[in-house]
Amino acid sequence: MSSLTWTDSDAKAVDIARVLAADAVENVGNGHPGTAISLAPLAYLLYQKVMKSDPTDPRWIGRDIFVLSAGHSSMTQYAQLYLAGYGLEMDDLKGLRQWGSRTPGHPEFGHTDGVECTTGPLGAGVANAVGFAMATRRNRELYDPQAAPGASVFDRFVYAIAGDGCMQEGVSSEASSLAATQNLGNLILFYDDNRISIEGDTKIAFSEDVQARYDAYGWHTQHVDFTNGFTTYEEKVGELYDAIEAAQKVTDRPSFIKVTTIIGWPLPTKAGDHSVHGSKLGADEVAGLKESLGMKPEPFAVDDAVVAYARENAKRRASEAKAEWDPRYQAWRTENPEQASLLDRTLRRDAPDGLAEALPVFEPGKMATRSASGKTLGALAEVAPELWGGSADLAGSNNTTMSGVKSFLPKERSSHDFPGAPGGRTLHFGIREHAMGNIINAIAMDGLTRAYGGTFLVFSDYMRTTPRLAALSKVPSIFVWTHDSVGVGEDGPTHQPVEQIMSLRLMPGIDVVRPGDANETAQAWGEILRIKDRPVALILSRQDMATLERTEQTGFASAENTAKGGYVLKEASAEPQVVLVGTGSEVDIAIAAAEKLEADGVPARVVSLPCVEWFQAQSESYRAEVLPADVPKVVVEAGVTVGWKDLLGANTEAVGINQFGASASGKVVFEEYGVDADAVVAKARELLG
Repeated sequence: MSSLTWTDSDAKAVDIARVLAADAVENVGNGHPGTAISLAPLAYLLYQKVMKSDPTDPRWIGRDIFVLSAGHSSMTQYAQLYLAGYGLEMDDLKGLRQWGSRTPGHPEFGHTDGVECTTGPLGAGVANAVGFAMATRRNRELYDPQAAPGASVFDRFVYAIAGDGCMQEGVSSEASSLAATQNLGNLILFYDDNRISIEGDTKIAFSEDVQARYDAYGWHTQHVDFTNGFTTYEEKVGELYDAIEAAQKVTDRPSFIKVTTIIGWPLPTKAGDHSVHGSKLGADEVAGLKESLGMKPEPFAVDDAVVAYARENAKRRASEAKAEWDPRYQAWRTENPEQASLLDRTLRRDAPDGLAEALPVFEPGKMATRSASGKTLGALAEVAPELWGGSADLAGSNNTTMSGVKSFLPKERSSHDFPGAPGGRTLHFGIREHAMGNIINAIAMDGLTRAYGGTFLVFSDYMRTTPRLAALSKVPSIFVWTHDSVGVGEDGPTHQPVEQIMSLRLMPGIDVVRPGDANETAQAWGEILRIKDRPVALILSRQDMATLERTEQTGFASAENTAKGGYVLKEASAEPQVVLVGTGSEVDIAIAAAEKLEADGVPARVVSLPCVEWFQAQSESYRAEVLPADVPKVVVEAGVTVGWKDLLGANTEAVGINQFGASASGKVVFEEYGVDADAVVAKARELLG
């Protein structure tokens, strides 16, 4: 017998959520009403009976997390935010999918209170949910490691709703497999098994037993059938509530609840039809729905008393939850002042104290920037305890492992090379780039720690939507992408990125950083940890490059200028006739070309441009000083040349690679493709006439 308390007002509130979904989509003329109508009982149950939350304090640390992976069904969530009093009002629902509204077509983090992450690309929310669950475990181990299991103020559940489309996308498989490996007992995933997608019945493309798949992963699984076998609606909601309570008691593995539904139920004629998935219902169908539910026929006409009941219930539950949580939290702060101070700083997204002093200074010589990055991470381990991360099975190549720290693993998953601990800091994503990116984004949106994830730059294509979602959400995710060019060498064109760097620069709201030597790499990490509101792509070399001696005698400027994005690395012998601009390993080429031009009597300035976005953020006067508009420029970067005139001006020529690479040593490929000092000199002479 279920312990759920369910009243007639609860049932009426569910019906309000259904009708609001129908009316909102009908009002704008497009959208996804069907799932929001049939899933209203589950969503209401979570928001009003299950989750710890506070509508007046949506970012309360003690809250549970809700992720709508089926983001197209945004009214599933918006209706509950309205009923629970998160600040959405009727005019917001009337503005669904319209300009300037707080109810965009898909939920957006930072745009609507109560939305924990930006969803829409199917399956990404499943990976986000895994990330939130991982973050929760890391939070309690970082801030409250002595607390008994389930007793910490940082313990919480993560609930996610996914649909058939999410289950078909590979990223959900990647993330769900990893969740089982991580024993994420605080994660509960609901699968809306309605067997409908845009093209109709999913059997034309999707025939597997999804619950059996999750059994195979190692999840705890249950099934609740909302299509038959019940005499009263309350009885079936009670069964679902019991399943949730059972899942909460399973602490050693994530839980999967398959909820079999009829899309659009209880629509009078269209329930179960694929037309209700992504289209408005039509006036007659909406009228029939309202009549069957005993509701007024006018659009957006709801029983104010029922709405008041739902809001009062949410307020009461929040008050009770906080009354229990707040004293424990205050006691924790008193007993753990250092952790409390760390938490406050991290929530503000402030850089750690002593950051500049902790950054290593590398002696002149040769070093790949991936190696410099790894050494920098080791130096940052103590000063930035909130920082953690890893790679997609490329730790030794990406150099993403901090020295002297354990892996974020259940102890029984430890290996000879990687001893694990619940609070470890080295993340192992396996060969799951797409899931990795979404997990990193969730950790950034959670905000209690800071994480990075690494792979080869060419495989950033596997995770392409994740930096885009991070930029859209304005969160400081860190993507470490190494093996940045044809300098990869013998692995050949499949592993040699050519178009990736410039294409990433086309993405709004992300900083693309390609440091020119080891010390620029260290300084880049320092600036990355100061960034609060956007993601960063850190692009690093496999091949060694010169670590410059930056002294007055050599004429090379300090690497501290890296934070400006572009700076005069070495001034010309006289008023410059040409400016040579290099990024990453091609800074070496720019320096060599300048030496050749100077030897021929042509004063040439060398500019290092590690980050176009940081440079563009500087004052106009500074940018004009570094790159004078009337001085010709030659930029050298081992990638496509398109775009440089737009970035640096019309009198710019570029030396790069506008074709795929080849299997040979990196040195040979550079030579064969003409990316060398002689090519830069030739371009400079063309510009100079």
